[in-house]
Amino acid sequence: MHTAFALTLVFVGCCSNVVFLELLVRDSPGCGNIVTFAQFSFIALEGFIFEANFGRKKPAIPFSNYVIMVTMYFAVSVVNNYALNFNISMPLHMIFRSGSLIANIILGIIILKKRYTITKYVSIALVSLGIFICTIMTAKQVASEPSANEGESFYPFLRWLFGIAMLTFALLMSARMGIFQETLYKKYGKHSKEALFYNHCLPLPGFLLLASDIYNHSVLFSQSAPVDVPVIGIKAPVMWLYLSMNVLTQYVCIRGVFILTTECTSLTVTLVVTLRKFISLIFSIMYFRNPFTVWHWIGTLVVFIGTLMYTEVWNSVRTLHRGDKEEAKKD
Repeated sequence: MHTAFALTLVFVGCCSNVVFLELLVRDSPGCGNIVTFAQFSFIALEGFIFEANFGRKKPAIPFSNYVIMVTMYFAVSVVNNYALNFNISMPLHMIFRSGSLIANIILGIIILKKRYTITKYVSIALVSLGIFICTIMTAKQVASEPSANEGESFYPFLRWLFGIAMLTFALLMSARMGIFQETLYKKYGKHSKEALFYNHCLPLPGFLLLASDIYNHSVLFSQSAPVDVPVIGIKAPVMWLYLSMNVLTQYVCIRGVFILTTECTSLTVTLVVTLRKFISLIFSIMYFRNPFTVWHWIGTLVVFIGTLMYTEVWNSVRTLHRGDKEEAKKD
């Protein structure tokens, strides 16, 4: 029952979140900072009330460790959202972030001195190839966009390259944060709800550096066309409505993933999140008519085949099938 509920939260929450994020980015391309700030504020407030008990509950993991983790998490979140300001389409954004497996393995080998099976290396090669295909095809689209003169056509391409560099940095930093979390959980035990609260609460002062940008976009949001808010029956600027729904669906998605981690194996969680990304990607392409060529589809397919190979889902399905056959023979 809990698992089915969690799956519903993940798929409904995360897919809806992508829709509202795309609506925001399309109407206000530079709104990444205000979106990140709103998401952090909401989750921090919820955690302060229900997890930290209004600040009365002491953290199980030392505060100094959270400061390090939060610095990395803040950088990853801000850079990921801000990359959308640099000619990065939502489908490419989603595909690129699916490359977290590559970063995890590379840093795992370098920092934790891990060794992996041949299957893992093949899966990572497939993910890398898929992301490379999608990135090159998108680069060609950006470079071929019509403009008044040659200098102007080169500028969007440079912006796009900077956006790719930002996504690469966020990917590696996210993997480094994952390794740091892994070592903390081994030492102090798993406290994911507590980590979720501190990861969103402690970075809030950092948004003071982005205050002018956040304020400018809040003014732009307030000037957007008013629409009727369902159920409440009042009018509100449409951009504030999109932002509110984005924040709520982000929270629903995160809660769903948290429940899954307590109810299922890490393999199941990885598979669910991967399938969710794939469905979000297809929905983004179909609903918003994002430019997507045959090569993009091939690259996407290669990425998800590589991801499924990495999670060893085929072995799990084969084992489950064998188990069902043996039970059938006993009966």
